[in-house]
Amino acid sequence: MSLIRKLLPPIASGFLFGMGLTVSGMTDPQRVRGFLDVFGAWDPTLAFVMGGAVLVMAIAWRIQARMAKPMFSEKFALPDRTDLDPRLLAGAALFGIGWGIAGLCPGPAVASLVLSPAHAIPFVAAMLIGMLIQKITMERKVTQS
Repeated sequence: MSLIRKLLPPIASGFLFGMGLTVSGMTDPQRVRGFLDVFGAWDPTLAFVMGGAVLVMAIAWRIQARMAKPMFSEKFALPDRTDLDPRLLAGAALFGIGWGIAGLCPGPAVASLVLSPAHAIPFVAAMLIGMLIQKITMERKVTQS
C-alpha cells in the first residue's frame, strides 16, 4: 500500500472533523460550558452536534456492515471489547471532569490550535503530559506482571 493511500484518509478525515468542530462552534469552550449549564443559560447546540454525529455514524455502520473490506486498509479495525472495567470508567470520569472544567476535549483542542493557539496550548500540553504519564504507568504495569 502506498504511503499516500495510507495517509490520505486519516489526514482528510481529521481535517473534515476539525472543520466540523469549528463550524459547529465546538472549539468555543463557552459554548460547551453553556451546554453543561443545565440550570443556567443552557445552550443546546452541542446536543444537535452530537445528534448529527450519531446519525452519520448510524449510516456509516450500515454501510460498513455490507462491505467485505475497507477501501483504504486490509481489514477493519473495530472495537472487540464490550466490558466496562474500572480503568475505562475512571478514564471516562476524568475526561468528563476535564471537559467540563476546560470546555475542551482533545478534538476541539487540536482544532483550536489553528484558531486560537494561546488558548489551546496549555490544554494540549496538559493532555500530552497526561498521555505520557499514562503510557509510562501502563508500561511499568506490564513489566511488573
